[in-house]
Order: sequence, then C-alpha cells, then structure tokens
Amino acid sequence: MPATPQPRRPRRRATRVLAAAAGLATLGALVAALPANAGQDNAGKAGASGKKRTVDVQLLSFNDFHGNLQPPAGSSGQVTEKQPDGTEKKIDAGGAEYLATSLRTARKGNPYSVTAAAGDLIGASPLLSGLFHDEPTVEAMNKLGLDVTSVGNHEFDEGAKELARMQKGGCHPKDGCFEKGKKFKGADYPYLAANVTDEKTGKPILKPYWVWKHKGVKVGFIGVTLEGTPDIVSADGVKGLKFHDEIETVNKYAKILDKQGVKSIVTLLHEGGVPASQTYNYNCDSPGAGDGISGPITTIAKGITPKVDALVTGHTHNAYVCTIPDPSGKPRMVTSASSFGKLYTDTTLTYDRKTKDIVRTSVKSANHVVSREQAKAPDMTSLISRWDKLAAPVANKPVGYISADIPGRGAGVPEAPLGDLIADAQLAHGKSLDPETDLALMNPGGIRSDLVHKASGSEGDGVVTYGEGFTVQPFSNTVNLVDLTGAQLITGLKQQVSGSNEASPKILQISDGLTYTLDMTKSGADRVVTDSIKLGGSAIDPAATYRVAMNSFLAGGGDGFAELGKGTKPLVGSDDLKAFNDYLTANSTADKPIAPPKADRITIVK
Repeated sequence: MPATPQPRRPRRRATRVLAAAAGLATLGALVAALPANAGQDNAGKAGASGKKRTVDVQLLSFNDFHGNLQPPAGSSGQVTEKQPDGTEKKIDAGGAEYLATSLRTARKGNPYSVTAAAGDLIGASPLLSGLFHDEPTVEAMNKLGLDVTSVGNHEFDEGAKELARMQKGGCHPKDGCFEKGKKFKGADYPYLAANVTDEKTGKPILKPYWVWKHKGVKVGFIGVTLEGTPDIVSADGVKGLKFHDEIETVNKYAKILDKQGVKSIVTLLHEGGVPASQTYNYNCDSPGAGDGISGPITTIAKGITPKVDALVTGHTHNAYVCTIPDPSGKPRMVTSASSFGKLYTDTTLTYDRKTKDIVRTSVKSANHVVSREQAKAPDMTSLISRWDKLAAPVANKPVGYISADIPGRGAGVPEAPLGDLIADAQLAHGKSLDPETDLALMNPGGIRSDLVHKASGSEGDGVVTYGEGFTVQPFSNTVNLVDLTGAQLITGLKQQVSGSNEASPKILQISDGLTYTLDMTKSGADRVVTDSIKLGGSAIDPAATYRVAMNSFLAGGGDGFAELGKGTKPLVGSDDLKAFNDYLTANSTADKPIAPPKADRITIVK
C-alpha cells in the first residue's frame, strides 16, 4: 500500500543567518569573490554538494518470460534482425542461462541500474517450470537480479491465492514441497497489481507501486495488467477480483507518487501493440514518432499522465522501442522486448537531482538480443540441472513421433499446422466420449510452442516427449463437449474478427472436415464468409445442432468468444494434454511418424 509521506523539514535560512552575522556588504563581497560557476548545479557540473546535477539511471527490462528457463525450441526461440543491407537474419536467442549473462554484462559500469519486467513471467510455462507451479522461474528471477515486475494475465492462471504464494513463499497447498528439506521462499522482488482489487474490500491485492532508491535517486514503478484479463483467463483464476481501467489507475497512482515527492515514474504495463515490422531493430518512429506501432498500447500511452516518464509493456510478445507522445505532446519512450527472454531492453533515464524528474528529451532505449553464443551463467545452469533431475522421469517419456517440424506458436500465419493437429486430437477425444461429436475448435493463444523434429535431449530426432507436449499445451484445460446450433457456430466463427477481436483477430484452429473462407479485404464479422462455412463439404445449417469439442477455456466464452460459451448439454472430458498425447500415441510410430498437416482448411483472401 502507499507509503506514508514523510513530514517536510523546515528550510534552512542560511542566507539570513550569514547576513546577520557578517552584514550584507560583507556577504556581497564574498559572493563577488567566488568563481563564476561556483555553487551551480547544472547538468554535468558538480554542485555545492559535490554531486552532478544529473545522473544516468539504467533501466533493464523484459516481459513475457513464461517460465522459459531452457532456450525455447524452433521458431519460438528466434528473433529476426534487420541487416544494414535491408535483408533479414534469424538469430537463436533466449534461455535463463543467457538472459542472466546478458543482464549482468549490461550492468557493468552502470552504478545506477534497476531491472524491471512487465508481467507474464510465469504461467503457460514449459514443463521444467510448470510442473512445479513455476517455483523454478521465481527462483531464477531472484538470482538474475530482478527488482520489480507488474502482474500479467498469466500470473492469474492458478488464482490470486497462488499468486500471493509466488510473492510470499511457502509450499504448494496440494503438492507440498518439491525438494526435501527446502521450502519455497517466494519472490525477492515485488509483484505490482495496481488495477487489480479484491471485490469485497476494494483494495489492491498486491502492492500498486514500488519506489527504487539509490544514493538519493528515486524512481517510482506502477504495475498494471490489461483490464481485459478476465476475458483471457479461466473464471476460477480471477474469481473475486476486479480489474480496472489502465489509464485511470496509472494516473491515480502517479498523482500519489508525485505528492510523495517521487517525480520520476515508470509504468510497467502488461498490454502492448503490434509493430509495423517483425524485425526487433526496426525504426518504430518512422516516418514519425510512434508511427511504427498500432494496437491497444497506442491509445493507452496517449492517455497516461505526463507525470509518467516511460512505459515498459508486454502481452503481445512483440519487440518495439517507440516514442509515443504523452497527452501534452511531449515524447515518451514505450518499449517491449518480445518474449521468452529472447531480448532485453536497455533504457537510459537521465535523472535531474534538482527537479527529481527524468530529463525526457535525453531518454534513450534499444532492444538487445540474448544471444546463445555468449557464456552461460553457471548459477542458472545449476538451477536448471537441479530441477531437470526432478522433472526427468515425467518429461522424457516418449508420447509420439513426427516426420518434420510442426509449426505452432511460431507459424506466423492464421492457420498453423500444429493448431490443426491439436484440433484433430480434440475431435478424436470428443468422439471417444460421444461418437456424435462433429468438430473441434482450438484457441490460438493456447498453443505455446512448436513441435520440433530435432531432438531436444537424448530421445532422438522425431520423438515427441511428454515434456515437449506439455510445452505446447501447459494450461491443464479439459476437453469439453457442448451442443451449438449452426447459427451459434457461425456467430462464434465471426467473433474471431469482430467485437473485442476486431482490432486483433483470434483465428480459431479447426478440425478436419470444417472449412471456410476468411476474406481479409473486408471488415469486422463480414471477413468470415458465411456461405463458405461447410462441414464435410455441406453448408452449415443454422437450424441444426452440432456437437462441438473445445477446451474448457473456450467453452467458458474465453478470448471474446461469448457465443461458444452458450453451449448446452455439456460433457467434460480429460485434460487437453492427455487428449493430445493419446492422439500422438495412437496415430504415430517410429516407422510411421505423423506428417505436418497441410493447414489448408481456411482459405485466406488478402
């Protein structure tokens, strides 16, 4: 909660005392005898205190780590770099061992350095972290020197009580302590949740802000997640919580910090934008300030009070360093460092000791690749090895075979081959529960990685392990069956590109037999061509009833698919990971591995 403001000390009246003691004439003579610059506190010059008026504060930041302690596989572990000649280069990046080294190297020679994050450090994590409720990731963040972070939507995957445990420590209420004789101690850094309040008390569930202090320098951090978090998290995860407007919340706490004498303020915001280029080092301010970014962050940044000097953002897993004008028209830095620890942002904030504020015109920032060609941090290697031994019996079990890479999260197209494979697996699971199941739908955000043909360990090329499947689907959703009318199904498909999804479409992955045309030259719901929606070659009948398989998140209306949440005659099946693994086991062998689906069920018109 906000700290109690310290009482102001009365000003010293040194001039009056000196004048009374020596006389005004003597005082004037003394002043005239001083050098012209004595006592001045200009930038770069020492004042009477012997300190320079300005000091550079290094702000290192990242976002959306999602428990990727080990380097993410496939395209999920690559960043695209624009070369001087205009060509693009893919670079393997990420992993806690390399992120720790990058941050520690960057801090050298910077006595005023603070490290911050913008949410989703945990949740939707690979098995190495997710199997242990992300305790390994919190431990890693402690070791690499994270100072503060905002919450993101995935911090609520297991509910507010589990998030409180991440902060305060203690063994898991059901699974207990994972290491004999060791109790999870929680995060050394504060989780900030300014816009998340308890419905009963109206108070923030965690600290709304935190002030970094070093040798007289103060920088306040306000942490918020996107107001729409309840729309993209399971209902149980946000039960009893209220999520407030980002702009109103930040402006409220910026005013509180200002009254406490904290004039330098950074917002850690788990909401982001869509860059004009997928190269991490593109010019976001071309042709003009902030012209290279679109999406929710642009509106939010333009509404946040000028009291805030910089915004560290996330959620969209994109990379950008942009100057978006604040409400007064003054340039302000807005950054995001992709995801999974593949990049970090280095921002220089010039702090004015006299005004206690950031000299905004001097703020500089850039994203840097967390290269895998640098040395690994030994303490992170040791941490990963320790937890890997605990996870190995589960993680290394083979569950299926593939003939080539099957792109999912990193596919970069509306219909991903891995999305089709998962939908087919859920359809098969649905049919095992009810032979009348007609089709399956899968939300794209639930696909967290790719399936990579190259072996990640000693399992051999083409072998899919339990751990790799877990990385793809880590949420422990169930596969649910519901009845939907044809009209509801059509409306659900149109909600991919309308309503809350119009600005940033969420294209559902669909099972074999369902086809339609997505015309991106049109706008809103019209992008889904109604007459083209067919099942097994026959047009969807609005009046007919269809048995549909989907995960529990979609069945609850998540991701803006309210119509899918209106299904009747529900039947709950096994968890989605089991359904996926069972499908791989039943449909592949070492001699007959599964080939990547063609991903041709949706016809895209551009």
